[in-house]
Amino acid sequence: EGVESVKEGRYRRSLRLERGGQVLHGWIEVFPAHRRHALEVRIDGALVKAIPQLLAGVKRFFDLSCHPVEIANALGAIAQERPGLRVPGAFDGFEASVRAILGQQITVKAARTMAGRFVLAFGDSIQTVFPEIHHLFPTPTRIAECSVSEIAELGIVAQRARSILALARAIVNGALHLEPACDVEETMKGLLALPGVGNWTAQYIAMRALAWPDAFPHTDYGVMKAMNETRPASVLAAAEKWRPWRAYAVMHLWASLGGSEG
Repeated sequence: EGVESVKEGRYRRSLRLERGGQVLHGWIEVFPAHRRHALEVRIDGALVKAIPQLLAGVKRFFDLSCHPVEIANALGAIAQERPGLRVPGAFDGFEASVRAILGQQITVKAARTMAGRFVLAFGDSIQTVFPEIHHLFPTPTRIAECSVSEIAELGIVAQRARSILALARAIVNGALHLEPACDVEETMKGLLALPGVGNWTAQYIAMRALAWPDAFPHTDYGVMKAMNETRPASVLAAAEKWRPWRAYAVMHLWASLGGSEG
């Protein structure tokens, strides 16, 4: 809340982009084109200098490079009801990772509330043409300067506050990079080395921030429920047939439950 919204089929958000050593702040709006299978993008004039970078981010976020037919053929029956379902990416790996940590073992609604508080406390304000978009997501540098108690004051469990702080500091000192071009295996090791970051969180971050098509949070409650399994090991074994597109299988499994991510 404050950073992004979806209204009447239009996705809106604030963005911070770096271009030629300059930090640019602004907003974007993305919506389906009326007469063809494409997306239209409206951008803040303040972001004009970074159009190529911005559009690359839109393509990642909406997974526009995916090949639905190839993936559907590999997934089989699970993909028949919702052909073309894609895996949402992330404009900012830190943002996606913080939201994954905030979402550990709580409802999507509760995680959204916590993320909103986090933004208001540590994010910079921004003026946009949309009343609901008024803040930028906090930077790793800003959060790395915080104490655990400052973050926990927002109602965030201390263990998650420590995880967020460790994440921010790892990014600031260069130990961790959260971008699609990163080495997945090394990045996953780095994530799992952070306090309070387990397999579910690391796999979810790999889905969104790293755009890893084979990411698979096999301990996820929604995934297990949709597969009618109670043992994580059985979930992993049953998902072998979906490689290397298990992240897409996760989206189909979640969608089969009515859109819940567990």
